[in-house]
Amino acid sequence: MKRYPMTTSPRLKGLCLALPAAATLLASPSFAAEADASTMEIYGFAMLDTGYQTKQNDPQWFDVLRTTKLPSYENQFGVDGQWFSSVRQTRFGVKTATPTAMGDLKTQFEFELFGTGADAGQTTIRLRHAYGELGAFGAGQTWSPFMDIDVFPNSVEYWGPTGMAFYRNVQLRWMPIKGDTRMTIALERPGASADGGSAADHINLENVKPRFPLPDISAEYHLGRDWGYVEIAGIVRYMEWKDTVPNNSVDLSGDAMGWGLNLSTNFKMGKSVIRAAVVYGEGIQNYMNDAPVDVGPVPTTDPARPVDGKALPILGLTFFVDTTWNERMSTTIGYSMTDIENSSGQSANAYKHGDYALANVMFYPVKNVMFGPEIQYGRRENNSDGFHSDDLRIQFSAKYNFSHSFGGN
Repeated sequence: MKRYPMTTSPRLKGLCLALPAAATLLASPSFAAEADASTMEIYGFAMLDTGYQTKQNDPQWFDVLRTTKLPSYENQFGVDGQWFSSVRQTRFGVKTATPTAMGDLKTQFEFELFGTGADAGQTTIRLRHAYGELGAFGAGQTWSPFMDIDVFPNSVEYWGPTGMAFYRNVQLRWMPIKGDTRMTIALERPGASADGGSAADHINLENVKPRFPLPDISAEYHLGRDWGYVEIAGIVRYMEWKDTVPNNSVDLSGDAMGWGLNLSTNFKMGKSVIRAAVVYGEGIQNYMNDAPVDVGPVPTTDPARPVDGKALPILGLTFFVDTTWNERMSTTIGYSMTDIENSSGQSANAYKHGDYALANVMFYPVKNVMFGPEIQYGRRENNSDGFHSDDLRIQFSAKYNFSHSFGGN
């Protein structure tokens, strides 16, 4: 191994040259000003949800109202009537902002305790936002441009309106227009789900695997006005599924295009705000707040390819009115629905239609504290067997916010 005298080591020499340059940069007025102007906000809340469910739903979703998780046949989840209590809405987050020559550098890291996926039903850490942006560009996980978070009502039921587009996704976004009026275009992480339907009982779908060779492309244009705003958003996506069995006489591979449009608004009327949206598309179910599969089976007459896939059409409607009566009391009332055009190969008890409604009265005795009761109703209708199920819940929630900012000039 070749050795160098300490005074002539290339690495040390490079470090000796870099340290004065770094010190000069740190001492420069512009760098020091940017550092002094940086801010950090730590925020979040502790929250309790408790109440009584008069009917039944999937016990992994005991503390929320999801129409897709209501029974698809009589007493699927046991007996009616359950008391529930949860702190899973509890949230913690950090935001930073640093001025630079290219604009503000912003970051957000946020998590909550509501387990989903493999952690469904558990109180566990779940990532919400891991996102940064500089100028007109952003990257990370945050709200999809296809959704409008301002349509979400001032309610305490965690999951929210079934017919609303609602999805946090990993994405790379470009924001050529920012402010009250804005425009965003994004390349989003693709993904979809498929329903084997009745064909799964006769054909082996185990070796059919999804493939997503292209990102989902979404965009929004948000027009802000004194009376509120109107927003139009769209998405296009390509989905494939591949039969991985070699030399198979039956090939179940296929593909489908998904697309969607989302028109939403907030309209101010005195002490009230109307929050409304209509969503329509095909194969966009995983971008919806509470909808099942994107692709359904369609039987064919071709023995070599007996089943094809279809991007399922979906319609979502949301309409809520939030009213702030004074600094101590507010109310919310509204309705949302989802309706799916099932494919011919889906089972008779596949999810077709969902209704969601709620009303509440919230009280604010002091700053950062909110509590009150909420009544919630949900209904599920199956594809073609005539079965439906409903649920009525009474929930009481208490929420305690915290927030503290550091830095700044």
